Amino acid sequence: MVLPQRDTVVTYPTGALVAQATVLHTAPAGDRLAVVTDTTSIHPVDAAWPDQPADRGVLRAGDAEYPLLDAVVAATDGTELFLGADIPVRTGAEGWTFVVAHLVDPATPVAEGDPVELEADAAVRHALSLGHTACHAASLALNHALAHRWSKPAREDALGSPDFDGIAIASSRIEANGSIDRYRLNKSLRRAGFDVTGLDDTLGGLAESVDATLAHWVAAGSAVRIEREGDLLTDRRTWVCELPDATARIACGGTHVGSLADLREVRVAFELGDDGGTPVLMMRTRVRLNP
Repeated sequence: MVLPQRDTVVTYPTGALVAQATVLHTAPAGDRLAVVTDTTSIHPVDAAWPDQPADRGVLRAGDAEYPLLDAVVAATDGTELFLGADIPVRTGAEGWTFVVAHLVDPATPVAEGDPVELEADAAVRHALSLGHTACHAASLALNHALAHRWSKPAREDALGSPDFDGIAIASSRIEANGSIDRYRLNKSLRRAGFDVTGLDDTLGGLAESVDATLAHWVAAGSAVRIEREGDLLTDRRTWVCELPDATARIACGGTHVGSLADLREVRVAFELGDDGGTPVLMMRTRVRLNP
């Protein structure tokens, strides 16, 4: 089979759940079959920064429907298809094509050239979109709450606060109606001017500060949108939120709801842990749809 020579067209940034597509390539992927199409509405997990899980959904071919077992970012140099963590180059590398690989049961009867329909599970998508939007809003509120702990100039976030989230983030995991973010409070962060003194004794107050900011933004019904430079998988996309006092922009390839009002109520909780002697701050963000 000929490997794709153009990045996958993705429609999920617009909120689309269904896409009519043509199969471009299939390949064995362990105990699964990787199906690459020209376009997709399925959000894949990206091994380079696996914050948002893949959509759940189905692939329809003919009169039959087949469950999607996973969806991952894949890439090819024209000789082989590499999936997920096996991709040997960075996203957008010259001479490489980046695609969405839909993983299905190996017995799924699809072949190059077949027309198929892809549909993401609406409930799962919505829950992850709530979680991702809440994650971005909470990160901005956290930066604001920690601004007084910086004694040196630091790079700023989209609202002008020192970007603690962007500087200290170790991992981010989007979940249904929430997220978990971990921040390393290492020596380089402290040398950059961040004061960790007494942080463990003020986690309750920190949560109250973040919650209050989030409540203000949610009550304002701040609109959210995704700005796109194009429709291809590797085209730059930006999360934009019209907050009461400023417009926030964060580079993001995930899915989101259309307004902070959709979150209804957001609460955060903090824990301070340890990773090999390095303090780690964990922020757990939860959307409370039924307060």
